[in-house]
Amino acid sequence: MGDFTQQVKSVYWPETRALVYLALPICGAQLAQAGMSVVDVMMTGRHDATSLAAVSVGSSLWMPLMLFMTGTLMGLTPIVAHLLGGQRQTAIRPAVHQALWVALLLGVVAALLLWSAVIPIFELMNVPPAVASQSAAYLSAVAFGMPGIALFQALRAFSDGMNHTRPALWISLVGLSVNIPANYLLIYGGDGLIDLFGAWIPTSLQQLPALGALGCGIATALSMWTMALAMAYYTRRGNTYKSVAIWHKLTPPQWLGIHELVVVGVPIGVAIFVEVTLFTLIALFIASFGEVTVGAHQIALSFTSILFMLPLSLSMALTVRVGNTLGQQRLAHARKVAWNGIVISVIIAAINSLVLWVSAEPVIALYTSNSEIQALALSIIALAVIFQLSDSLQVNLAGALRGYKDTRIVMVITVLSYWIVGLGGGHWLGSYGVGDKVAPLGVHGYWIGLIAGLSTAALLLGWRLQRISIKG
Repeated sequence: MGDFTQQVKSVYWPETRALVYLALPICGAQLAQAGMSVVDVMMTGRHDATSLAAVSVGSSLWMPLMLFMTGTLMGLTPIVAHLLGGQRQTAIRPAVHQALWVALLLGVVAALLLWSAVIPIFELMNVPPAVASQSAAYLSAVAFGMPGIALFQALRAFSDGMNHTRPALWISLVGLSVNIPANYLLIYGGDGLIDLFGAWIPTSLQQLPALGALGCGIATALSMWTMALAMAYYTRRGNTYKSVAIWHKLTPPQWLGIHELVVVGVPIGVAIFVEVTLFTLIALFIASFGEVTVGAHQIALSFTSILFMLPLSLSMALTVRVGNTLGQQRLAHARKVAWNGIVISVIIAAINSLVLWVSAEPVIALYTSNSEIQALALSIIALAVIFQLSDSLQVNLAGALRGYKDTRIVMVITVLSYWIVGLGGGHWLGSYGVGDKVAPLGVHGYWIGLIAGLSTAALLLGWRLQRISIKG
């Protein structure tokens, strides 16, 4: 008992503090970036229904691209964490430069896709012409920002790997502070300014056109580049990065550095893309069940997504802590760091479940006054309470494995668990039931599938972490 108490004081409690210290700013940054999407929806919704539909459809195309880029560039975090832990600061600068080259390439490719491929997709999806036209304009503006957000994510991954997660929080808030007024000015034009400030504003500003969805896209691109430039400035001037001096001399593209980032990062990007498409496909399948079901599903998903930010942030911090420790060649300690993080994730899952259970009714009432939607959303959230443990566990197990640079197996487990067990099982239960004994369960079947998929992922990832942490 005495040895365990000593371990808690000397290892687990200091690690818990370090983990939380890293995770909280990450959580704030995630919420700030999510806030931009909320602002886009709210402001275009006030403009007109077509603009709202155009931004919603357009977001469903560029967000997965951005998340794939983000995941790929997250591969830089464990690379930097390993190098920092091993006190190999001179190797960090060229590693970051390779990530910047990859980010620039990904951003340009994403922009080209948004400029060239959206109209055929809209035709395939049978999007109404008015919505398709505005959405294409919105995406053409967002495309200019894709290289910017890719560069920001690369620099953020570098900063996180240096145990410095607060800059991403402050700079994400700067991005949000640019997004809100730019949206207002560009979506509503002069009429919006008159409504806000009165007729005393200059005539030139009163005559600004209301650009609707296009204006929203321009505001989004401005925010992306603002964040990129602010992060570049901070990493150049911040004292934390003096030992690395990433802006001292640019390293040309090097195959070995790019190869390491791609091997570690692309599986992360694919895993995130798979998760996003899981929820997108479920939403498409559920659409046939009617407006009440769609509304209830979206409310439950929105509420649980907000709570998921904390375990997700813990996962990203756990990658850094495990990577730092492995870089120091402290293999046994890295194992303790990883499993301590998993224990913390279980505690967070219990807190999230309690919050869901206690606050479900009043929170649902904030979303809608429709009693049918409220009742159905409440029944869905009862299922969401159950999967908090699996969800928190799987994302943090994946985060620990990223610290070991073990990402390919995580990708395979994610694809199998999410698409085959989660989506396949959910679709079977929701649309067909189980033979003559269980009727189709509708939306509840899909959420049961989610529980099964996340639980499968948690079990398999736990097995993988157990194996790889023993090997070191």
